Amino acid sequence: MDPYADTVYADTYFSERLRTSIWDDTTESSGDREKALKEATRLIDKLNYICEKYSDTQDLEFSRNASSVVPDAIKIACCEIAIALLDDIDPDMEIQNLTLKSQGVSSVRSTYERSFVLESFRNGIPSTIAWGYLKPYLRDSNTLDLSRVS
Repeated sequence: MDPYADTVYADTYFSERLRTSIWDDTTESSGDREKALKEATRLIDKLNYICEKYSDTQDLEFSRNASSVVPDAIKIACCEIAIALLDDIDPDMEIQNLTLKSQGVSSVRSTYERSFVLESFRNGIPSTIAWGYLKPYLRDSNTLDLSRVS
């Protein structure tokens, strides 16, 4: 599987972005950059998108509709997810950390507030920046599409 963004695209993208030391410190020869981009692509493809795939035979979710081009927003989201993965950001762990309401030391006590979890983490995306790029392409989970068949 080819990722939405290859390492050349990601290198160019990260060369113009702040706080990329984890990407810069990961050597290309280790293969971790490519692995992170492929894992990011898998996470992106788990979501429910509007419109139809460009071709019924394509493996990935993008490109969509009448365009055979993968949007830059999807490539950027792939890069943002990849750098988050390289930085060991785990959505499950983040949900636990974000929902921690109180913690004790003596007699060991923890209290979690489960009523609020970031939408990106709830959907398995470890980057809120990437989520912002992906969200416009997603179906609204609160709507139902009906069609009449005669």
